[in-house]
Amino acid sequence: MNNQMERPVTIVISALGGQGGGVLTNWLVTLAEQCDYFAQSTSVPGVAQRTGATIYYLEIFPKLSAVDKTIPPVMALMPMAGDVDLVVAAELMEAGRAIQRRFVTPNKTTLITSGHRVYSISEKMAMGDGIGDSETVIRAAHEAARNFIVFDMEKLAGKMGCVISSILFGAIAASGILPFSRKNFEEAIKAEGKMVEANLRGFDAGFQAAENATDKIPLDEASNITASMITGMITGKANSPRAELLIKRINALPAAAREFAYAGAQKLLNYQDLDYADQYLSLLEGFAAKDKPPFDITRELARYLALWMAFDDTIKVADIKTRTERVEKYRAEVKAADGQIVHMVEFMHPRIEEIIGTMPLSMANMVKKSSLLTWFFKKFTGPRLLDTTKISSFLMLYFIASLKPIRRKTERFHQEFIHIMKWLDHISDVMTQDYDLAVEIIRCQRLIKGYGETHERGLNNFARIMSAIDQGNVNAHRVAELKMAALADEEGKTLENELKKNHP
Repeated sequence: MNNQMERPVTIVISALGGQGGGVLTNWLVTLAEQCDYFAQSTSVPGVAQRTGATIYYLEIFPKLSAVDKTIPPVMALMPMAGDVDLVVAAELMEAGRAIQRRFVTPNKTTLITSGHRVYSISEKMAMGDGIGDSETVIRAAHEAARNFIVFDMEKLAGKMGCVISSILFGAIAASGILPFSRKNFEEAIKAEGKMVEANLRGFDAGFQAAENATDKIPLDEASNITASMITGMITGKANSPRAELLIKRINALPAAAREFAYAGAQKLLNYQDLDYADQYLSLLEGFAAKDKPPFDITRELARYLALWMAFDDTIKVADIKTRTERVEKYRAEVKAADGQIVHMVEFMHPRIEEIIGTMPLSMANMVKKSSLLTWFFKKFTGPRLLDTTKISSFLMLYFIASLKPIRRKTERFHQEFIHIMKWLDHISDVMTQDYDLAVEIIRCQRLIKGYGETHERGLNNFARIMSAIDQGNVNAHRVAELKMAALADEEGKTLENELKKNHP
C-alpha cells in the first residue's frame, strides 16, 4: 500500500470489557499520527461487559494525499457495510457478529481474531447447550474475508504475561494491511509509556504467531482429556495404589466411554475426593457389564452421571468463590497493582432451602420440624451483596467451602442421591426392553443444572418427563421431543403444551 490514497484505511475493533480495545485503538491512533497520517477514532459501547462488546471504529489517511495538510479530511464516525479494510475481534463470536453485520467482505477485508471463547450471558443462561458453534464462525470467516488470521490469543497472552491487546497489535503488524513498519508499531507502544516491556513482549509473540497462524481453532484442553493427564492429576493428589487402580478400571471400560469416564473421574475427584470418583466408576461399571456394542448407554452415562454427581450446592459455590486463582484472575482483569486493595462484591440470594440443605441430615430434619428454628434461619435469606474483601465475609464463604468433607452427610446430598438412584433404576429397568429409550432417559439429565430455583425448575421438568414414560406408549423419539421442549423456556410452558398433545 502506498501513501497516495484516495480513501482512508478503515478499521473496526470489537472487544469485550477488560480486553483492552481502547488501548489498542489508542496505539493505532498514535501509530498513524507518528507516521504523518490523519487519524480519527470513535466508539460505541455495548450494554455491560459481555451482553455487548464495544465497537471501535478508526479511519486513517496520509497527510501527503490531503489537499491541505493542515486540515484533516472529513471522516466517517461509523463503519459502513462492505467498506471496512481491517476487522479485529478479541474473541471468536465477536468476529462472527462482525461478519453478520457485513463488515467483512471477500474483496476487501482482512479479519484478525482470537480463537478462544468468552461465553455470553445468553449462552450461560440457556436451559440446554446454548454455546455458539465455533466451527460455523470459522467456516463463515473463510468465505467472508479476503485474508483470515486466527489463533488463541488469550492463551498466548497468559503465557507471555501480557494483555490480549498487545497480541492483537502484533497480529495487525504481521498482517501487512497497514502501511507501517514493525518498528513504527513498537514505537507506538513505547510512546504510551505503560507496561512497555510486557506489551512489547506480547507484540512480538502476536507478530510471530500471526505469521505462522493456521485456520484451525486450538483444541480446548479441558475437553481433550487423555489417560496421562488424569493419571498425573489423580496420582499427584492421592499418590496411592487406589489411584492407579482407578486408572486401570477406566481403561477396562468400553473404548466408546473412556474419554467421558476420564473426564468424569477428574471432575468428581476435584469436586469431592477419591472415594467419590470410585463410587462413580462402580456405578458406571455396573451398567457397562450389562451393555452391548456400540455401548451408547455406557458412553452417555459416563458423561451425564458425572454431571449429576457433581451437582451445584452451597459448598461448591463457596469453594469456587474463594479459590486463589479466581481472585488472581479478577485482579489481572482490573489491572490491579501489587498491594492494591480490590473489592470483590458477590451477589447472593440464599433461600431457606439452601441453608437447610447445607446442614447434616439430622439437623436439617430438626429445623424443618421446628417453626421457631425455621423462622430464625429465614432471617439470613434474601438478596444481599457480600464484599469478600472484608475478612468476616470471606471467612463465612471459606467456612462453607470447608464443609466439603461432610458433604455426603448433608440434607442436599441425601435428597440429590435419592433422585440419582431412581434415575439409574429407571435406566436399568428399561435398557433390556428398549435400548434407545434408555439412552434418551440418560440424556434427560441435561434438564438438571444449577441450584436454587433453577435446579427446582429443571428437576420438575425432568420428573414430568419420567412420569410420562411411566405411563407407557412413549418411545425414544418422543422423549427427545419432550426434552427439547423442556429446554425451550424456563417456565416450562413449551413442555406443558407438548405433554398435552395426543400421541399414539
